[in-house]
Amino acid sequence: MGGGHSHHSEPDWGAIHAQQEAEARARAEAEAARQEAERAAQAARAEAERLRHEAEQARQRFEAEQAEAARRAQAAREQAERQRREREQAEQAARAAREAAEAWAREERQRAERLAREVEEERCRQRAAEEAARQAAITAQQEQERQQRAREEENRRLQAEREAAERAAQKAAEEARQAQAAREEAERQLRDGTRPVVVPSPEEYSAFRAKIQHTGGFFHVAVSGIAGSGKSSLVNAFRGKHNMDFDAAAVGVNETTLAVARYPDPNPSSRIVWYDVPGAGTLKVPDWKYFNDQGLFVFDCIIVVVNNRFTVTDVALLSNARRFGIPAFIVRSKADQHIRNLMKDIGYNSDDEGGNKASYFVRARDQYVAETVRSIRTNLQEANLPDRPVYLVSNVALQAAVTGKTPKKLLDEVKLLTDLAGTAQKYT
Repeated sequence: MGGGHSHHSEPDWGAIHAQQEAEARARAEAEAARQEAERAAQAARAEAERLRHEAEQARQRFEAEQAEAARRAQAAREQAERQRREREQAEQAARAAREAAEAWAREERQRAERLAREVEEERCRQRAAEEAARQAAITAQQEQERQQRAREEENRRLQAEREAAERAAQKAAEEARQAQAAREEAERQLRDGTRPVVVPSPEEYSAFRAKIQHTGGFFHVAVSGIAGSGKSSLVNAFRGKHNMDFDAAAVGVNETTLAVARYPDPNPSSRIVWYDVPGAGTLKVPDWKYFNDQGLFVFDCIIVVVNNRFTVTDVALLSNARRFGIPAFIVRSKADQHIRNLMKDIGYNSDDEGGNKASYFVRARDQYVAETVRSIRTNLQEANLPDRPVYLVSNVALQAAVTGKTPKKLLDEVKLLTDLAGTAQKYT
């Protein structure tokens, strides 16, 4: 044991020295960083203080500016108030001046008007004096002229009495001649079977107006003519009815209307009342009694329905309507039937499928219109009656037009309805 050695490893002085240097550098760097942080914090505190100081200055300036603005606003308000008071004082002064000027002008105007009235009154007095003098002179002149006229009037009266006596003698002779002519005409009419013209009495007027229920504000239309001319069918067409409708006028081969039948128009806005009058020329209704006995003189309008020929009955109806001042319309109905008959007469054959029906219709229609118009005009001239239109209508087309439909073939249906409405408007 006594001779042995203990072997320990030597410390790594290089590593230790390097470690010590690293720790010294770390401490130095930490210290430098601390100092730098303190310097940065100091700088930040200084900058914050500077900014706070500037903000305080800005706030003080703002408060100072606000105070100055408030002062100026107050001064402006006080100035505006002073100006308002001055303006009101000026307006009051101007108003007082204006009122004073108006009062002065009013007084001056009244004074001028008073002077003008006084001048005018004086002028009127002068004119009245002059007029009185002139009237006195005129009166004296008129008195002289009156006396002269009285003498002349007396002479004329004596002359007029002589002439009146002569005229009375001539009138008596003329009345005697007319009475003789009237007596001879009445005897001739009685021999010919024609009833003389009779003026209805007021009692007859009242009785017939009551009989047909004549009502104010309505237009009463009598559809008249010879028997078999198609009056009832025409009444139905005017009312937009078919002949077989339950409230239609009765139709037939023989005369079916024996008394005047009243048919109000189905259209509630229409003011027309239609009347189906018995046909003339039958044993039940002789021609010579037709107009007066049927009371046609109380109607507002008379439609004369003519047939193939224009008869003396048609002439009598138109003459009496003219004498009583009643509007009259000449109507020839059944136009479609007459045109079909003419189509056959000029060669149309309904069995010929290749036939030009439209062409035949136009030819027949034009011929029918021309012949009817010429015949009616000639008969009116021969009867010394004024020329008037004749309306050629088809009951089918008329009924369609009344109900708002568009008929395929029209003649005078629309014109007849338009002219009737225009005449009715004058009476309702």
